[in-house]
Amino acid sequence: MDKQKNGVVLLNMGGPEKIDDVKPFLYNLFSDRDIIKLGPAFLQKVIARYIANKRTPKSKNIYSKIGGGSPLKKITFQQAFCLEKALNETGTDQYFVTVAMRYWPPFADEAIKELMGKGVEQITALSLYPHYSRATSGSSISELKKSIARFAPTLPTHYIKEWPVQPSYIKALADNILAGLKEFNDQAVQVVYSAHSLPTSFIKDGDPYVDHLLQTIEATEKITGHKGQICYQSRSGPVEWLSPSTPEMIKKLASQGCKNILMVPISFVSDHVETLYEIDILYCQQAKNLGITLRSSASMNTNTVFIEGLKQLVLQAVTSENPSLASWRGGQ
Repeated sequence: MDKQKNGVVLLNMGGPEKIDDVKPFLYNLFSDRDIIKLGPAFLQKVIARYIANKRTPKSKNIYSKIGGGSPLKKITFQQAFCLEKALNETGTDQYFVTVAMRYWPPFADEAIKELMGKGVEQITALSLYPHYSRATSGSSISELKKSIARFAPTLPTHYIKEWPVQPSYIKALADNILAGLKEFNDQAVQVVYSAHSLPTSFIKDGDPYVDHLLQTIEATEKITGHKGQICYQSRSGPVEWLSPSTPEMIKKLASQGCKNILMVPISFVSDHVETLYEIDILYCQQAKNLGITLRSSASMNTNTVFIEGLKQLVLQAVTSENPSLASWRGGQ
């Protein structure tokens, strides 16, 4: 019997690959009303262009410090390659894994057309954001649904929207933390979980992002035995954001006499500007100025245990009786 052909789309944000990409990337980002509503809808793109123009010089300077662009696309395609290999090693069905970025190519249309060209019989969309927010997984899935409606309206589609306690993901995270702690040679270390910030209005409106983060931390600490504190990085704009911010947390710990911090990039599964610049350069320097040694635990990238987790998510979704609601909440 012929193997069923399954398509898998990894969903991520995307990032500028070179310096000249920075301005159009920022424009795409701020044009998305799922992230931020800039005045009435008809003015969104006008205001987005103004913000992109204003922020481009600073952003170009930041990207120049991490090699001139974001490695996110390269890493996400490496994850896709590893996941495709792992899925096809199961020997049951045939899998084709590709990538759809939200704000920089390849976009959703390209991913769906690629899979349709391979003759897939169903699609699984896997968000690479473990913790659901309408600004991340929500926006990416919404955009993908539009592409599927255009190019594959009759194809069964599974949406994996969240997976804060997926066992292999938790194990990989715990392993990375324990490895990071060893680098301090038995000195006292404060574990700090740094997540991408959100406006507090999202949480007040019912966004489960913070709850998912806390679920991940609780599950991880059952393995590591080390309690940590959570903070939030990458604020932008004059609204109320989740607190404490990561810089505020570093200052607080310094005032308490902390000398060592292991920072865990909790909401990121790939190295990109938030890990390579904000944590490894900006926050490391801030900590050093305050007499603290700050190190970061490794990102997931192509960690084999992490890839196993992605594989299990896909296999679970493919066999789900309700393909539109595939997710991972503990034993559900």
